[in-house]
Amino acid sequence: MKKVILFLLVCIVSTAFISTNDYLFTIPSNWPKPTFNFSDNTLTKEKIELGRKLFYDPILSRDNTISCNSCHSQYTSFAHVDHSLSHGIDSRIGKRNAPTLVNLAWQNSFMWDGSIEHLDEQALGPITNPDEMDEKMSNVVQKLNESIAYKTWFYNAYKDSMATSERTLKSLSAFMLTFISANSKYDSVMRKETVFTPQETNGYHLFQKNCSSCHSEPLFTNNKYENNGLAADSSLNDYGRMKVTKNPEDAMKFKVPSLRNIEFSFPYMHDGRFRKLSDVLKHYTSGIAKSNSLSKELQKPIELNSNEKVDLTSFLLTLTDKTFLFNPNFSAPKNIVSK
Repeated sequence: MKKVILFLLVCIVSTAFISTNDYLFTIPSNWPKPTFNFSDNTLTKEKIELGRKLFYDPILSRDNTISCNSCHSQYTSFAHVDHSLSHGIDSRIGKRNAPTLVNLAWQNSFMWDGSIEHLDEQALGPITNPDEMDEKMSNVVQKLNESIAYKTWFYNAYKDSMATSERTLKSLSAFMLTFISANSKYDSVMRKETVFTPQETNGYHLFQKNCSSCHSEPLFTNNKYENNGLAADSSLNDYGRMKVTKNPEDAMKFKVPSLRNIEFSFPYMHDGRFRKLSDVLKHYTSGIAKSNSLSKELQKPIELNSNEKVDLTSFLLTLTDKTFLFNPNFSAPKNIVSK
């Protein structure tokens, strides 16, 4: 009897961390618990749907031309592939490539430099950035409150038709929390539903030897900030994490991105300087720029011959999750007319 009670208590504690419906957010088997505290932003179908409408609505930008989707397309793992650097209103060009949005519930900080520390605040960055949406939250809220459609949608989500900054940001966060990618071939292999080809197997071993310290399974990121040996672009003068911490030791450190769906999330690196995976592998084997802040994992050269590069690439392609990329629940809603 005591064992039964103890088991029930464990179940209660483990599920209380995720205060939401299971069908709205399910932790993949053998994955760590999310770091996001769902008790601060409980997921509901209505809140997620409101966030979905907001994500695709250019009403968030100053001139109503740019939406979150403009830089984060579902079919590219919610990354930006049209340009090396993100584009905003008035054809303004930013300083970084828009990163992929995937498995965000397992992240503690956001943006390439970690300048945002909570997912519920993440959207505030691009909304207010002058090179992106260039809008004030007060103006966003005013526009939403003037919309008859949004009055209904906010009421459905919060039992109150009033739009506020907090509700707007939390709704966007709720939608993005559902961006879980865990059904690639790699995941099927881990679930023992299929097996790698010999080439993929060799690539997996090469990955574990040379890449996994930073791109840790199963999320394929350690969520840390590393200097991966890129030389600074003199035209951008972007030194990454140092901009936030003001610590010279953080110069050229950027957040380690997830490799999930890497086949479709090009161009690569914080400034989109590489368009092909072959360019990325060439960088890591022969293009590392030495500096005081260079990641310790890259102090020794990575040695890969041409065949090994092909095998490693073959494994990386097993991280493509087409059920995620084409999930209809993530696509643009039919009615996002904000009038």
